[in-house]
Amino acid sequence: MGKRIITQRRGKGSSRYRAPSHRYEYSLNYPKTDGKLKGVVRKLLQDQARNSPIAVIEFENNEKINIPAPLDVKEGSTVYYNDKDTPGSILKLSDISEGTDIYNIESVPGSNGKFCRTAGNTSKVIMKTKEFILIQLPSKKQKKFHPDCRAVIGIIAGSGQKEKPLLKAGKRHHIMKAKNKLYPKTSGVAMNAVDHPFGSGRGRHVGKPKTPPRNAPPGRNIGLIRARRTGRKNK
Repeated sequence: MGKRIITQRRGKGSSRYRAPSHRYEYSLNYPKTDGKLKGVVRKLLQDQARNSPIAVIEFENNEKINIPAPLDVKEGSTVYYNDKDTPGSILKLSDISEGTDIYNIESVPGSNGKFCRTAGNTSKVIMKTKEFILIQLPSKKQKKFHPDCRAVIGIIAGSGQKEKPLLKAGKRHHIMKAKNKLYPKTSGVAMNAVDHPFGSGRGRHVGKPKTPPRNAPPGRNIGLIRARRTGRKNK
């Protein structure tokens, strides 16, 4: 009799597959006011939930916010809100000139940052109209945003973290475990038939449709879940 596959065990929600969110200390946010403000970077911190440093900014009205720290900003640096376009300053997309590097972009106005928040990443303003702002994301995909959405000027710090080699598999294991990332991953076609629906067979061949039925039970609900399309894409 085969054991429960990883899909079933993750769905159960045991501690092995849950992120340690009780150790996530800081949340990212933007000021709640609409006026022009001047702020100072009080601290640069490291949060377990993120791979980039966090900048704690205190504004003139004693409001404190947390954003991913940009390059060329240190403790004591001055940043602005709805005013100047210096690194670390926060502006509406309609006030940012084309070609500017930005990050921590809001999906809708007033929702705090959602897009481009990983260390070393940046987005770029491609085109501006009255109806939308066209942004090129780090994936090179272009997306339209509302002109009133806010973003931070600059490039996120921490880009050099991937340059340090991982000399042991255990090091990678603990990095992935800290954020509830499954590691290592074993391909289903490499397993035995009792361990996975895609297992066994001659060579690495699935042997059945990879799109499961809509009412498939947890042990069979693997592969292309509710796929929008199947087959080879015509160019």
